[in-house]
Amino acid sequence: MTADFRFRHRVRYGECDPQQVVFNARYGDFIDIGITEYLRLLVGGTQGLNARGLDMMVVKQTKEWKAPARFDDVLEQSIRTGRVGTTSFTILTDFTLHPDGTPVMTAETVYVMTSFGAAEKRVIPADLAELLSAGVPGRLVDHAGST
Repeated sequence: MTADFRFRHRVRYGECDPQQVVFNARYGDFIDIGITEYLRLLVGGTQGLNARGLDMMVVKQTKEWKAPARFDDVLEQSIRTGRVGTTSFTILTDFTLHPDGTPVMTAETVYVMTSFGAAEKRVIPADLAELLSAGVPGRLVDHAGST
């Protein structure tokens, strides 16, 4: 297991499609929830950014599926910051089945830093860039009740 931040949740019935696997569009929601928990520990969540006059917007998200997940499976996201640029940053997410570690999917989400309340690009402050680069390795948030 990596030292990345980890987030676990249990797949609910309503997240599955008629093929009895997690519907592909649900992974966008899963990624958003996992990254929200990551940012909560990192900078106090979006509220912490907003208090600094900042916000962020998704500009690109790429997903690659490896295997299906099904109702009642526990998905574990391993989340870390990838590249931190001047006005944008990348969050990398790997999904596995818990506890066996079967790879399910990978995702890359690119955000641009903006002004809070306006869609104006902003430079990522140096201290925030350092926090993003450091991440929150070794931390686990478990919404699945699996620990």
